[in-house]
Amino acid sequence: MPSPADERPWLRHYEPGVPHTLAYPARPVQHLLDESAERFPARPAVTFFGRDLTFRDLRDLADRFAGGLRALGLQAGGRVSLHLPNCPQFVIAYYGTLKAGGVVVPFNPLYVEREVAAQLADSGAVIAVTLDLFLARVRAARPASVLQHVIVTRVNEFFPPILRRLYPLRARRHGEWPDVTRDASTHLFSDITAAAPPSPQASQEPDDIAVLLYTGGTTGTPKGAMLTHANLVANAHQSAAWIPNPAKGSATVGVLPLFHSYGMTVIMNASLLLGGRMVLLPRFETKAVLRAIARYRPERFGGVPTLYNALVSHPEIGRYDLRLIRSCISGAAPLPAEVQSRFEHTTGVRLLEGYGLTEASPVTHSTPLAGLQKPGSIGVPIPDTDARIVDLETGTRTLPPGETGELIIRGPQVMKGYWAQPQETSATLRHGWLYTGDIAKTDEDGFFYIVDRKKEMLITGGLNVYPREVEEVLNAHPGVLEAALIGVPDPDKGEVGKAFVVLRPGARATADELREYCRQHLAGFKVPAAIEFRQTLPKSLIGKVLRRALAEEEQAARGARPA
Repeated sequence: MPSPADERPWLRHYEPGVPHTLAYPARPVQHLLDESAERFPARPAVTFFGRDLTFRDLRDLADRFAGGLRALGLQAGGRVSLHLPNCPQFVIAYYGTLKAGGVVVPFNPLYVEREVAAQLADSGAVIAVTLDLFLARVRAARPASVLQHVIVTRVNEFFPPILRRLYPLRARRHGEWPDVTRDASTHLFSDITAAAPPSPQASQEPDDIAVLLYTGGTTGTPKGAMLTHANLVANAHQSAAWIPNPAKGSATVGVLPLFHSYGMTVIMNASLLLGGRMVLLPRFETKAVLRAIARYRPERFGGVPTLYNALVSHPEIGRYDLRLIRSCISGAAPLPAEVQSRFEHTTGVRLLEGYGLTEASPVTHSTPLAGLQKPGSIGVPIPDTDARIVDLETGTRTLPPGETGELIIRGPQVMKGYWAQPQETSATLRHGWLYTGDIAKTDEDGFFYIVDRKKEMLITGGLNVYPREVEEVLNAHPGVLEAALIGVPDPDKGEVGKAFVVLRPGARATADELREYCRQHLAGFKVPAAIEFRQTLPKSLIGKVLRRALAEEEQAARGARPA
């Protein structure tokens, strides 16, 4: 009689007793680039606005960037913050930092001064690499940090020659060409990449931290997930193995931000491992994405549900042939069944849902490329990843298929812990397992389903929003007594924030005024889309605001409204 793994081949990756099938080299992350540069030196590695950088080019630039960092005094384990959109400079600085023995700290470029200052201070970054458009924020946040040097670049630095010369004219007209005042601690990116490569390169162990990637987790307090070289190398191999027999030099369109764990692994590290081309787009514009797909014919494409919804809703979608894409993978937020169905029907391409979290580098689950596919499911664990559903009370009893509990994960991609937060680490990593905080279930075929997300967290357009952070900003307004934030459905972004606010006695404030106040202290995607004023907020016996009660009231009110 065949074993369950023989009957259900998509389970072979993680069935208990089935040996691991992948070998992870005990090398640092930068070897992904070095090895592809040796194998495919003249093959395009990065394409940006039509200009190609070969693997040899990319390796040499990363080597020189590492030399420049060493010349600035970067020591082994020193943190380097990256404030960059998707562009060649991000890839060069990422791998150059690792080659110099440093730790990469990616930032969301949309962060405002307060957010930048908090993350710089917590990470202890000593060098920042920033686009000129974000330089003012980095400089304003610097007094609260230990930054010693700032490296500045412009987005057109790796444009084709003609476009590079023309771009400043357009940028100045739109106010996107700020002056870059240099001083002893401010350096140009081009000067850093002109340095001599370090000799020898830094010596690193697989368990050394490679990336400090911040996540709010369930509490909203920013925590730096310590992702080691072993974690990231393993997840790159795991992600690449999910797409069997990739075509030689196949491309992927990189619209997912590389500062996010999803883009970092699936777009950047896996592409370099496979010797594939990354077509980088610095921002999401629907038609630009469709044109890039049509021109470069990517074999793989990663996105979030809102991105796929925008693509399939574009009036010119029928002009573009997407059928050469072997796999479109959706992650970072639940994939609505309607979006999946429309996309597959319109394009003829399978849209696979996956799952991951920053603490797991991030990929842990995906729908198989071939064979059984179940709408609403995040699929099955990727190679060498164990996953269980355990009871919510003790977190130790494994539940049978169909019962809901907490999803826990074990595998080589699971983080080392949280930076300087031992209590948070011990609460999340227990007995060798990563407790995700997500409520899930399995079915008889071993497919996993997310029933509820981490309590309190919103995901708007694929980006995490943590109510506590937004509430703290609202509560700082002189007219606000207390505030609470919940997520409400949105057809474009999946969900958006709605704030409930109680004003101080005698105080006056409008919703527009409070939203403008939030814009001054929060990235735009965190600003509440709606604000409702109340006399009181529902609270527990100990005085804790009950967000779930607000969510239930909102759901009931929406259900009573006419369509």
